[in-house]
Parts: sequence; C-alpha cells; structure tokens
Amino acid sequence: MSFTTLLYHEIRESRMHRPEQASPIEVKQDYRDNLPPPLFVTLKNFLAQMEYLHENGFHTLTLSEIKDYYYRGAGLPEKSVLLTFDDCYQSVGLYAYPTLKKYGFHAVAFVVTGWLNTQRKPFDPEKSICLTVKELEEMSNIFEYANHTDQFHTRTGTTVSRMLEADQEKTSEDLDRCNASPLVGAKDVFAYPFGLYSDLNVALLKNKGFKLAFTTEGGSNTKDTPPLLLKRNVIPYSMDMETFRGITG
Repeated sequence: MSFTTLLYHEIRESRMHRPEQASPIEVKQDYRDNLPPPLFVTLKNFLAQMEYLHENGFHTLTLSEIKDYYYRGAGLPEKSVLLTFDDCYQSVGLYAYPTLKKYGFHAVAFVVTGWLNTQRKPFDPEKSICLTVKELEEMSNIFEYANHTDQFHTRTGTTVSRMLEADQEKTSEDLDRCNASPLVGAKDVFAYPFGLYSDLNVALLKNKGFKLAFTTEGGSNTKDTPPLLLKRNVIPYSMDMETFRGITG
C-alpha cells in the first residue's frame, strides 16, 4: 500500500505565460527571488489532471489520514493521492480552489507566514504574489494549512537555503513563529523550503514533535518511507497526461 503526493506552486493560462519565463515573487517579507519556470503548470493541464483524478475515483488524502497510516497502523484507500500547494500564491485561490471545490477534493497548502501579504492585491500574471491570511481563511473548507517556515524560505544559492545555514535555535524559533499563526492548523506537519534539508533539520523536527515532513524528491510513499522525509512529485509546466497517469498510478 502506498500513496502519491503531488506538488504545485503556480498555475497560469497559456496565453499569460511563456514556458521559459521566470516570475519575480512579491511577498511581505523583504526578500527578492524568482519562481523558476518548472514550478508553473498550465491551467489547461491542471484542469485535465484534476478531471482525471475525479473520473478515475481517486481519494484525496487528509493529513490526519497520513498520520494514522504511519503512527496508528491504519490503511489507505486503494487510489490515494495527497494534493499539496507550496507558498500560497494568487493562482491557488483563482484557479486551484474552485476546481478542487468542484470535485469535492481536499488539499494541503504549506504556508510561509512571513510572506503573506497584508492587503489583497490585483492578480498579476507577470508576478508570483502571495495571498493574504483572510483569503486563505476563505478557502479553509478545502485546504488545511501546514508549516513552511515564517522567515526562513530564503536562499543564497540553488542548493543553499537559510534553513541549512542557520543554527538550530534560530530555526526552532522560526518554526514556532509560523505555528503561532492561527491559520496554521497542522502544526506538526512541515515542508522543507526549496526541498533542501540536513540531518540536523530532520532531527530538530523530530525533537519538536513534528509527525510529517515533505521533501521534493519524486516517488511514492510506503510504510517504509521515513515520515519526516516524505516524497513529493513536482508537477512541471510541460508534463503530459501519460506521464501524469504514470505518477498517480
């Protein structure tokens, strides 16, 4: 028995986005970065993927079901998939939320609390703009929200993140700040920023009582997968349906 986790960041209509186009992020924290092209998916492909899951009887998992699977010996429905969205950009509300609601799907959004904007902003397809707490609260009938740090979703290189560089005390404090937000209900579930982590990071999460943590390593998760090193499949811009079917089973 296994389950697949899918990872989305940004959704765009094809006419609004070029496959080679990076997108500057616009977040509350004083941080500048670009979201790389592979982290986008076309709206057409996203709709087709969700329709496929619905028509083929997939069950969209909750975090409680996954915790029960690893810690209480519970089983999972035969066709199980976990839908995850990182960083909470505007397209999650504009495109993902109504689609998931249409099919009665459940999903998880990993929140960088220090990135959430104070005021709603007009949708800008040229930027990756974070939502507000209020906007995320309005989607809580579909999404549950988990920890993706408060101020530690930053990097100094493609393989060097702040979480890798900081001492464990500062990392622990940042995790606590994220969990202090009433929005973050799944306070024992984490996603590593940029998919980067060290053995020290994993040990810290365990010591702080985290039950699940997600990487960006592809593949399916079984009982033998360490629950603090769960696999997620990034769904890129160019993925065709044959590949998507192969990932989900």
